[in-house]
Amino acid sequence: MKQQANLIRAGQVIEHDGRRWTVLKQQIITPGKGGAFIQVEMRDLKGGNKTNERWRTADTVERLMTEEKEYTYSYTDGDNLVLMDGESFEQVMIPTEILGDMAPFLQDNMKVTVDLVEGDPVAIHLPVTVTLEIIEADPVTKGQTASSSYKPARLSNGVKTLVPPFIEAGERIVVRTEDASYVERAKG
Repeated sequence: MKQQANLIRAGQVIEHDGRRWTVLKQQIITPGKGGAFIQVEMRDLKGGNKTNERWRTADTVERLMTEEKEYTYSYTDGDNLVLMDGESFEQVMIPTEILGDMAPFLQDNMKVTVDLVEGDPVAIHLPVTVTLEIIEADPVTKGQTASSSYKPARLSNGVKTLVPPFIEAGERIVVRTEDASYVERAKG
């Protein structure tokens, strides 16, 4: 299916130069002179090589249709994630690198959605948010108001984030898996 390059999104699978690529990141760049273009970081599905490609926003690319399948994360075995099919209870192994920056947010027994192209895994989608504990948070600066600024904190999975001044170490918070941003205090 053809689509305009400016509609490319992370997680999509495209065909380019006779190979299949999964899109890792995309960014629209508007230079001072000339037209805007889209910069895409993508990984070759077969070889695993990464590359960057640029298209004008009006260019078209071939997007491959994916099939979604739900799995439950069991454990990590070396460079592979071991997932269990909820219907057949079969275990499948998928390379950890498919997760990219979201790997630290994977939790035991988490339900994940895997995108498949002709049976090959091309992307893994985690839940939008996860609940994690704050293990380290900077103290509040005197005179700092709740509305002024967030302070640095470290989550139990090792990822750094910014939290409101009233959040302390030991508290559990809800964060977005996409960018580790604070959503709210965990309930209960």
